[in-house]
Amino acid sequence: MAKRAFEDIEMEIGSGNVFADLGLPDAGKLKIKSGLVIEITRAVRRLGLTQEEAGRRMGIPQPKVSAMMRGDFSNLSERKLMICLSRLGYDIEIKVKPTAGSVGRLMLAFA
Repeated sequence: MAKRAFEDIEMEIGSGNVFADLGLPDAGKLKIKSGLVIEITRAVRRLGLTQEEAGRRMGIPQPKVSAMMRGDFSNLSERKLMICLSRLGYDIEIKVKPTAGSVGRLMLAFA
């Protein structure tokens, strides 16, 4: 990462993935899952659902909803998180295309 000084304070410029910057394994996967969880949390709040109601709608028990909304989503796969979002009224699209480079990338975008 690049370093920059501002008013005698040295800062590192992040990569755009805080999980990678922290050196965590599976940083790309964590970034995608956290983005899905953030959107699920927004949807639950926007819809005015209780955790119990959200759990019934998403097909997961209330304790898992509580854990997810507190940032513990280790027990939920990306697939399950996408199913949860679809049950909250979201369309999910997965786009696969050849990359210009030698290695592709994973990206999550919200409209």
